[in-house]
Amino acid sequence: MFKPTFLRIALACPALLPLYSQAADTVSESVSRNFDIGPGLLSQVLAQFAVAVGAPLSFDPALLGNRQSPGLHGAFSVQSGFSRLLEGSGFVLISTGDSGYTLKSQAATGVAVELDTTNVSAVGNDSGDTYGGGQVARDAQIGVLGNRALNDLPFSVTSYTGKTITDQQARTVGDVLLNDASVRQSAGFGNFSQVFIIRGLSLASDDISWNGLYGVLPRQIIATEALERVELFKGPNAFINGVTPSGSGIGGGVNVQPKRAGDLPTRRVSLDYSSDARVGGHVDLGQRFGDDNRFGARINLLQREGDTAVEDEGQRSSLISLGLDYRGERLRLCADLGYQKQVINQGRAVVYLDPTLNKVPKAPDATAGYAQGWSYSQLEDTFGMARAEYDLGENWSAYVAGGAKHTRENGVYSSLTVTDLEGNARGGMLYSPHDEDNRSLMAGLNGRLNTGAISHQLNLGLTGIWGQQRSAFETIGATGRYSTNLYDVSEQPRPAATSFGSDIHDPRVVGKNTLRSLAIADTLGFIDDRILLTLGARRQAMKVDGWSTTSGARTSSDEASITTPVFGLVIKPWEHLSFYANRIEGLAKGPTPPTGSLNRDDTFAPVRSRQVEAGVRLDMGSYGANLGAYRIEQPSSYTQDGVFRVDGQQVNKGIEFNLYGEPFEGLRLLSGAAVMKTEIEGSANGINDGNRAVGVPRFQFNLGADWDIPGIEGAAFSARMLRTGGQYLNAANTQSIAAWNRFDLGARYAFRLDEREVTLRANIENVANEAYWASANGGYLTQGTPRTLKVSATVDF
Repeated sequence: MFKPTFLRIALACPALLPLYSQAADTVSESVSRNFDIGPGLLSQVLAQFAVAVGAPLSFDPALLGNRQSPGLHGAFSVQSGFSRLLEGSGFVLISTGDSGYTLKSQAATGVAVELDTTNVSAVGNDSGDTYGGGQVARDAQIGVLGNRALNDLPFSVTSYTGKTITDQQARTVGDVLLNDASVRQSAGFGNFSQVFIIRGLSLASDDISWNGLYGVLPRQIIATEALERVELFKGPNAFINGVTPSGSGIGGGVNVQPKRAGDLPTRRVSLDYSSDARVGGHVDLGQRFGDDNRFGARINLLQREGDTAVEDEGQRSSLISLGLDYRGERLRLCADLGYQKQVINQGRAVVYLDPTLNKVPKAPDATAGYAQGWSYSQLEDTFGMARAEYDLGENWSAYVAGGAKHTRENGVYSSLTVTDLEGNARGGMLYSPHDEDNRSLMAGLNGRLNTGAISHQLNLGLTGIWGQQRSAFETIGATGRYSTNLYDVSEQPRPAATSFGSDIHDPRVVGKNTLRSLAIADTLGFIDDRILLTLGARRQAMKVDGWSTTSGARTSSDEASITTPVFGLVIKPWEHLSFYANRIEGLAKGPTPPTGSLNRDDTFAPVRSRQVEAGVRLDMGSYGANLGAYRIEQPSSYTQDGVFRVDGQQVNKGIEFNLYGEPFEGLRLLSGAAVMKTEIEGSANGINDGNRAVGVPRFQFNLGADWDIPGIEGAAFSARMLRTGGQYLNAANTQSIAAWNRFDLGARYAFRLDEREVTLRANIENVANEAYWASANGGYLTQGTPRTLKVSATVDF
């Protein structure tokens, strides 16, 4: 048994070891390095790690008794390594005030060093190791590959943390994704869903995964109050997660991680206000229980409602979420349940143009509303999932997860079709109730082994999604449309429906889909994992059936089995620099024509896409950057003259740059740029060959900074500029929208009041109240956000 004095001396002198010759005070606590420390007594494993990183650590090993540790394998910083080793032990790390540390029982102290925990599994994902400032994490959940350090991935991935969400007062996942220059947002065809344009290609909100599982999140809009991470994967990802439920996601995918109870209790209440008169309250409670804090519970409650900054538009958001977890020595369990309801009254819908127009009318005033008083949308989702992980041995673990959701939507929509540059327009009416039920399962095996000098990270995964959609509609024909003006909307009575599909009180089944897949991958490591080669393939089986909304007759039954391979390479010649490359494929069920299109009952064959990408990644510990170039090929689809078409091939080529973290003390950056070139090839009769694809700008820039105000502890100021290039509205490239800029500002102040932590935040989006068309995606116009003020007060008690 080590004596405390001897342990203190040994761990304070790492310079005696030839492998680690740096003094402790020169060790960067935020730099990640690879470790391979075997299992043993927790006291001995902690000692080995402390010596390896040069961190002076003193404690009495008797405190830890015979507690065992599985060791430490993978990339960790000083902070994340200690957090991982102490996870579930009942002990926390305490600063001794002399750049050293000691251990103390968690029950004996409420003051612990704030250390982020590495997200080593999909069950325990507190906050994770981050770059300076805590806005971007160093790891992410990468589907079948499991949780991986970003520097070990041959893909472009960004993982935004809960700190980014709260400091920016991001209300939806779309607000978070705007931090990446490769992502922009539009609205859905005839509804208010958020559609994300990644590398110039659409990702529907239906196709966002939750803790790695597809098909179980709310449709259209996802609130952020129960989320700890928003993880962005850029590029086709059919191998990573399997085929998406609705068939989008060729340009990239998004995974979100739920909040978990931390080792210290969470007691947080927030009140917020946003212009014009939207008020909300959010309660976030978390607690761990039992021996070694093995059981955890986290509950989030949200209610927000009132008028938005758009004239006559009102919104109400409700959310209840419960996250439960158990972390044992070998077994980890979690379950998440949620209910979300979104109500939008007189929502500002998208705008269509008459195909005879060769110029796009200017955007109305930034705050203008052009919906009818009888229009609304109500979105209600009940969802849940559970996951179990079990360590089969030192280097092998198995997992299984399952989830389900029920969606109920109804609404009356009133989009406009503008017929001239003066804004004269025809108004429509669509009532379209929709029910959806999904079930989703996945299971897998992850392991590590060595064959001589070559290391292997092996992954095997199975997925299955079963979905059923029910829809009905009432609408009006061309003769029933009313006349109005985009710039001076006249209130009209709700038109009587003249066209019907199914029973609006009992919508019939219009679609069923079954998606199954098997994936296998091996990441081979050479020269102490300085070279990582990922090889894998996923066998996908899809069965998609469709029925006519009007007649109830089966209109299609498509079945296909396709294998999508992946090749990825990472080379790390120097400590701070790495190079990566990949060839990966995307696969999606055939696109579904949007509601309201003339061929709404048509179905299309599965579409396959391919990407090649290469880049370089810089990791300086407190900040990072990456530069990459890619080429994506996929079938082209668009709506023209009211008809949805799959015609020819769309080729997107681009160069991306991202900068994140804290390059200077007190200054944090979330900035980037994307330059894109897109082209249509092989269209019918060559009519659109050489044209740019619909809704893809030539460039997108983000310049975002957050810095501490000198002399005022706890105070910070932020600013962001978004610039987006012009876009074509139709495949013929005769209609286009101009480039636009948006400027955002923010400030916050954190202080203690009566022993409670208080944080005040204020953010202004679109400070100049600029009126602009934000997107031409889908062949219609989505107007940008008006000037919106958001203020909030948060109390931790």
